[in-house]
Amino acid sequence: MPKTTRARINRPLPDIQIPDLHGKVAVVTGANSGLGFGLTGRLARAGAEVILAVRNKEKGAEAVARIRRQTPEATLTIRHLDLASLSSVTDFSDELVREARPIDILLNNAGLMMPPVRDETEDGFELQFGTNHLGHFALTAHLLPLLRAAGTSRVVSLSSLIARTGRLDFDDLQGLRYRAHRAYGLSKLATLMFARELNRRSIAGTWGVRSIAAHPGATVTNLQITGPTHKGASARVFLAANAASHRIGWIWQQIDQGILPALYAATSPAAAGGGYYGPGGFGELTGAPAPAKLPPRSLDEAAARRLWSISEELTNMTYPTGQISCR
Repeated sequence: MPKTTRARINRPLPDIQIPDLHGKVAVVTGANSGLGFGLTGRLARAGAEVILAVRNKEKGAEAVARIRRQTPEATLTIRHLDLASLSSVTDFSDELVREARPIDILLNNAGLMMPPVRDETEDGFELQFGTNHLGHFALTAHLLPLLRAAGTSRVVSLSSLIARTGRLDFDDLQGLRYRAHRAYGLSKLATLMFARELNRRSIAGTWGVRSIAAHPGATVTNLQITGPTHKGASARVFLAANAASHRIGWIWQQIDQGILPALYAATSPAAAGGGYYGPGGFGELTGAPAPAKLPPRSLDEAAARRLWSISEELTNMTYPTGQISCR
């Protein structure tokens, strides 16, 4: 075997050092599978108490059992959260607010990717915009007092490489002229712009919340299956092409590596507020965490403020405009 081939095969997979998180509380949305499951396991292994915010509590219990087989001392709790329902977001948040425990890390991870036919949330929003962006926008607003109470908390929002193709069409945020890829790109661009605008407002309001965005590059997860097959839709051609591409090793990475940019954003002292992190390899597809290229449209601060205002109106959630008090 040529030396170059052998070196490529034996090259160690990327990883990062995580600080001791004992005494920290983390909330992870979509924690029972995919990136959320991987993030939960690593945070718990570092000592954090992790709240698994999941739609299906039975699957959440299975995830907890799997994590505890590897980390018996893990401190994990399961709470129901459906980001496609603003009433569920309220119920989940109210429960945590009543407990009045500061939150150190909020990982806005859960999402839906490219259902072939337009669908809506419980509140009538296009499903991807409503779940990926508006659900997390409302959740973060509800939990802001607990994040502020932690003193130096982090909110990490998961965007996507597809945000590069995203466009905020303010005349059609709800995807009435629906195309799956277009709607997904819009939702993930909105997620990225929300993360950066949240950090700007945190600085202006001295909230003590560091808001950071991350993307996983090309990571093999169930997201590539659940979206295209939403509500039993047939996506045989898409799934076959997707499965074939997964066999091209340099394009794709596994969950253990795909979580690293978000994990870095959530835990590294060097992760910058308002920053954006992704894999540092070719095309930001795979590799160790590194600063990611910001899509030009994500730099439009006027559009970010407009999106923020619309999001407050749609979710009926108002963020503070100045300093906030925490009891």
